[in-house]
Amino acid sequence: MDKRDLSSLFRERLKVLLQRFSGNQSSFAAAIGIDRSALSQMLSDASTRLPRAETLMAIAEVHRVSLDWLLGLSRDEALTGEIRASLEIEESVGGFDTTLLAKWHAEAVGTKIRYVPAGIPDLLRTEALIDYEAAIMNRSRAAQAGETRYRIDYNRRPETDMEVCMPLHTLEIFARGLGVWTGVPEALRREQLAHMARLVDELYPTFRLFLYDGRTRYSVPYTIFGPFRVAVYVGDMYLVLNATQTVQALTRHFDNLIRAAEINPHEAAAFAAGLADRVGA
Repeated sequence: MDKRDLSSLFRERLKVLLQRFSGNQSSFAAAIGIDRSALSQMLSDASTRLPRAETLMAIAEVHRVSLDWLLGLSRDEALTGEIRASLEIEESVGGFDTTLLAKWHAEAVGTKIRYVPAGIPDLLRTEALIDYEAAIMNRSRAAQAGETRYRIDYNRRPETDMEVCMPLHTLEIFARGLGVWTGVPEALRREQLAHMARLVDELYPTFRLFLYDGRTRYSVPYTIFGPFRVAVYVGDMYLVLNATQTVQALTRHFDNLIRAAEINPHEAAAFAAGLADRVGA
């Protein structure tokens, strides 16, 4: 194919993506790591040059299209292979709203997010529990509070679709003040469970909490961001898995946890409220 024809087809495909994009040209450019003037040059009919390979890959990755389609070599937009590396490691540091975790949530808006928490789900924690856990884990209280606020605001958006699946005994251990929660006052535990019950009820059905028997099922903490990636929590960092087959395998694993749930979303608020009533009894 003549280079001029190739650049012309690329411009047509780029304009298609720009029309689909919800923001303006400046935000479109920023999303793929270039400035507004560079985008204007790519869109210009006077240009016969293709952008650098890194820019092409960024466009394809951000907009989930194949490179062959982007270059006009195929009519099929679908990805035929992985663009990103299949495994990355990201440190869990800084304010939550500036982290890649927040970016992944934003990218997954409109798709289903599946979440297996390490303890009490972040968005369901009270300020008092955030203070307690930040102290014993030597983590930033501000970062923890920021993560909780972000997740609550995220789940109040009408387009949100989130499922959380966790062991039932995690809440029972918390209610009794055992494990990492040894020494947490009864009043704090009672208010935390009551707060959790209120939020679970308020956010349903866009936020759905399932509780399974941890004696018969096991899972590490992870979050599945739609069809795009899985972030496995390993303490102060995340293992980020991008391969399609891996995402699909962990999605099946999550679905199996849901099938084993003993407490379903419409029952979760009442279950938490019942635990709150029994604290100290």
